[in-house]
Amino acid sequence: MKKILITRRLLKVSEEKASKIFDANINANDELYSQSKLIELSQGCDAILTSLTEKMDEDTINKLPDTIKVISNFAVGFGNIDLEAAKKRGIAVTNTPDVLTDATAEIAMLLILGATRRAPEGIEHAKNSDWKWSADFLIGKQLTGARLGILGMGRIGRAVAKLSRPFGMEIHYHNRSKLTPELEEGATYHENIKSLFSVSDILAINCPATKETVNIINKKTLEYFPTGAIITNSARGDMIDDEAMLDALDRRKIYAVGLDVYKGEPNLNSGYLKHKSAFILPHLGSSTKQTRTAMGDLAVDNIEEFFKTGNCKNKVN
Repeated sequence: MKKILITRRLLKVSEEKASKIFDANINANDELYSQSKLIELSQGCDAILTSLTEKMDEDTINKLPDTIKVISNFAVGFGNIDLEAAKKRGIAVTNTPDVLTDATAEIAMLLILGATRRAPEGIEHAKNSDWKWSADFLIGKQLTGARLGILGMGRIGRAVAKLSRPFGMEIHYHNRSKLTPELEEGATYHENIKSLFSVSDILAINCPATKETVNIINKKTLEYFPTGAIITNSARGDMIDDEAMLDALDRRKIYAVGLDVYKGEPNLNSGYLKHKSAFILPHLGSSTKQTRTAMGDLAVDNIEEFFKTGNCKNKVN
């Protein structure tokens, strides 16, 4: 029986599945392992089932025992893993695509709705019972007729577009390549981000994390947006230069921001706490029982498939 290290707690059903198939070392206390402890616990293991909280950089991967043949990431993203370093060590890396598409798209819509309709302010007024109805109380922005820019039109981006159409939104997008008409479903393609941002009344960031996307929202690119635009991010936190965004909020260049992810999680840049127009969630994108179960099961299945066949359809390196 193959031995695997599971670095963080999964839902019970997924841990039981792993324990039936493998000799599974489960993190009972859901401790965030240090690099040294992770390496120590991986001794004698054949695979590691990681989460985004583990930074599997070149140094960590080079110190793993030779017995490790696969790293299965409990996420669709894999920016926490140095793919090239793993490849040099002959270690396959897998992810969990498809199963979290709908849940993450729902959170993207929540961010859009919360930011446009001033949810943070509304919640505070309701909690404090300090409001009185009037015709101009907490006037927000309406989605009907708004131009939604989607940065990254992969599975999740297309799911966001699908959810947005019934609201009467006009869909625009930028992607690494133009989609087929069947996948576009009437959305307008933009060859570069300047073109996309300039027509985005609302932007939904759904692209993968790469070196090119770090701080893609910055002092320069924020000026491309129409004054009063709304920016949401349900992808990865390093997409946004926080200081530039806070300045744009101060100047009212940007009307509101909706973030499910941000730099330094869980430590939020304190500047956002001063803005009533910042709608912040604690990385809830895939957080439904259905989705987290499917992710855990797929992460386990990826390891099993690799050891049975020598390959895996969800291999990313």
